[in-house]
Amino acid sequence: MPGGSRATLVRMVVLALLWGSGFLWIKVALNGGLAPLHITVVRCALGALALLALARSARQRLPRDRRTWGHLVVAALFCNAVPFFLFAVGEQTVDSGVAGVLNATTPLWSLAIGIAIGTERGLPATRLFGLVLGFAGTLLIFAPWQHGGATGRGALALLGAALGYAVAFAYMDRHLIGRGGAPLALSAAQLVCATGLTALALPAGPAHPGGPTTTAVIAVIVLGVLGTGVTFHLNSRLIADEGPTAAATVGYLLPVVSVTLGAIVLDEPLSVRVVAGMIVVLAGVGLTRVRGTATSTAEVRSPASP
Repeated sequence: MPGGSRATLVRMVVLALLWGSGFLWIKVALNGGLAPLHITVVRCALGALALLALARSARQRLPRDRRTWGHLVVAALFCNAVPFFLFAVGEQTVDSGVAGVLNATTPLWSLAIGIAIGTERGLPATRLFGLVLGFAGTLLIFAPWQHGGATGRGALALLGAALGYAVAFAYMDRHLIGRGGAPLALSAAQLVCATGLTALALPAGPAHPGGPTTTAVIAVIVLGVLGTGVTFHLNSRLIADEGPTAAATVGYLLPVVSVTLGAIVLDEPLSVRVVAGMIVVLAGVGLTRVRGTATSTAEVRSPASP
């Protein structure tokens, strides 16, 4: 294997491990006594600090015009604050591996939104079939016809998180991506906005008299610094060096990582139904991208980790 290809593969594997492990860290933090809102605020704040440090080292400045900050607030709401919170809510009752698989449905929601608002027209039958197949895989994971299937508030929260990402990508693609500026600084500013938005909800958050465990604190620190801040930097470097196709490929590895870590570390049951559903979802996502341009630049540049 050529040196360049080997280096690219290593980057993709490291990025997939950091991003895919986010679902594990969320579950560990929840099991250690942290509430979904607390996890969300801390990971946004730590991710923002990590990106601010990286932006400073790269000599990138935060945006100064109000219009850009206004767009960043909207992006932060749908790409960070809401999905991060919903993933934590969902994992209260759903396994981390399943959460990782449902995160992979984001491109399906993106295509569905494109069809609904008219930006996706004249779709080939292959892409439409991929859309149907992907959601069929999601239904297979939920198995509402089966006793004990993954239906309920948690499952809906996870799907809502993936939908939130799709809404954010559409908005960012129109108002933020390709408008110039420094990508690290823009992402840092976006997470600063997300921190502010989630912190506003803290007074309504639940109190935990016993406090979180040391393990939970470590988990949320890793989630914020590595799983939220550093991953964006690595993803941006991968896009710059290898192109968006290589970066988008990492998305196919995330559910594999989340399911594997959930089974090994948390002893989550690895049912045939969930594995089959994951394969069907990923096959559907692959078919929706057959044109090669179906992956939005916003989709691979934004810090849309779990």
